[in-house]
Amino acid sequence: MPDPDREEPARASISVMQGVAFIVGIVVGIGIFKSPQLVAQSVTSESAFIVLWVVGGLVTLVGALVYAELGSTYPSGGGEYHFLSRALGRPVALLFAWARVTVLQTGIIAAVAFVFGDYAQQLVPLGPWGSAIHAALALSLLTLVNLLGLPPGKRFQLALTTLTLAAIIAVVIAGLWLAPGKVAVPSDPAGSAMGLALVFVLLTYGGWSEAAYLSGDLADVRRNMVRVLVIATVIITLIYVLMNLAFLNILGLDGIRKSSAVGAEAVRKVAGSHGATALALIICCAALSALNGTIFTGARLYRAVGDDLPALKRLGLDATRGGSPTVAFAAQAVVAMSLIVFGAMTRDGFQAMVAYTAPVFWLFLLLVGISYFVLRQREPARERPFRAPLYPVTPLLFCLTCAYLLYASLVYTGLGALIGVAVLLIGVPVVWLAMPQASMEPKP
Repeated sequence: MPDPDREEPARASISVMQGVAFIVGIVVGIGIFKSPQLVAQSVTSESAFIVLWVVGGLVTLVGALVYAELGSTYPSGGGEYHFLSRALGRPVALLFAWARVTVLQTGIIAAVAFVFGDYAQQLVPLGPWGSAIHAALALSLLTLVNLLGLPPGKRFQLALTTLTLAAIIAVVIAGLWLAPGKVAVPSDPAGSAMGLALVFVLLTYGGWSEAAYLSGDLADVRRNMVRVLVIATVIITLIYVLMNLAFLNILGLDGIRKSSAVGAEAVRKVAGSHGATALALIICCAALSALNGTIFTGARLYRAVGDDLPALKRLGLDATRGGSPTVAFAAQAVVAMSLIVFGAMTRDGFQAMVAYTAPVFWLFLLLVGISYFVLRQREPARERPFRAPLYPVTPLLFCLTCAYLLYASLVYTGLGALIGVAVLLIGVPVVWLAMPQASMEPKP
C-alpha cells in the first residue's frame, strides 16, 4: 500500500546550502533599506534600536522551529497548503490556495518587482512608466529562467544570493571601519512605540516561511529542514544587525530617523558621488534574488492544488525536464503581471502591494500555527524527526505573534489591506463551487 504522505513523484533534490541560499535570498532583499528609518522613529535609544533587530531574529527563529517540525514531519511541495489541508480540511486549504494565487505570492512577487524597477530606473531611465516596465521585464526574465528547469533556477538563485551578500558585506565593512565618524547632533528623541517598531522589524524578516515549499524538493528533508531554517535565520539576523550597526555608525540614530532613504544616505557618505549608483546596484541584486526565489517556491503550490482538483490537473504537470511545473510558472506570471499593471496606476506600487498582502499573510500564518496544535493532538504517535523545543510554549508564542501582527496590519496599512481582505472573501464562493471536485475532509 503506498504511503499517503508521498504525494508527489521524486524530483531533483535541493541541498542544504541551496535551501539556505533560497531563504536568505528571499528574506534579505529591500526591507533592510526601507525599514530602519521607521524603526528608529519608534525608539528612544541606539541600544533599543539594535535590540529590536535581535528580537526580530529570535521571533523568526521561533516560527522557523515550528515550520521545521511541520516540514520534516509532513514533507510536501504544497507547503502550507498541505499542512492546512491535513489539519483544518480542504476548504480552508483551498481558500489559502486562492489567497496565495490572488493576494499573497503574486502580490509579493509584484512588490519585489517594483523595488527592482524603482532602482533599475535610476540606472537605466525608461520614461514615466520606467519602474513598471523594468518590473515587468524582470518578472518575465526570471519566469523564463525557471521555465528552463529546476537546475538553472537553483544555480541562478545561488549566484544572485552570493552577489547580494557580497555587496551587503561591502556596505557593512565601509560603515563599521571605513566611514568617517558621525557628527554629534542634538538629540531629538522619538516617542517610544516598541510594538509598532517590532511590526516593521518583523516585516523585514518576512519570507522565511517559504521554506515550507522546499520540503518536497529538499534532499533528506527529515534531517535537513531544520538545518536550512536555523542556518538561514542566524545568517539573516547577523546581516540585519550588522547593517543597522553600520547605519548607526555613519548617521547616528537621529540621522536614520530623518533620512527618507537611509541606505542611500549612508552609502553616499562613504562612497561620495557614486554612492547612489552603488546602492542602486546592491538593491537591484537583492531584489532579483528575492524575486527569483519567490517565483520558484510559488509555483510549487499550483502542483498540489492540481492534484486535489481534477479541473486544475493541468497545473500539476511537469512539462519539461528537471521537474519544473511550467504551466504553473506561466499562470503565476500572468497574475503577478496583472498586479504590476494595477500597481503602476497607484502613487507607489511597492507600498500598494505591501498593504494588499499583509493582513492575509498573517491570517494564514496564524492558521498554520493552529494547525500545528491540531496535528500534534490528532497524531500523537506519529514519527517526528524534529520537534520544536519547549512545547507548547514555542508554537503558542508563534501564534500570539501572528495574531498581533494581523491586528497591526489591519490597523496601520489602510485601504490596501481592506482590498486584500475583500479579494480573500471573494474566494469563499469560489472555493464553495470548487469543493464538489474535492473531498471536504482533511487529508489522512
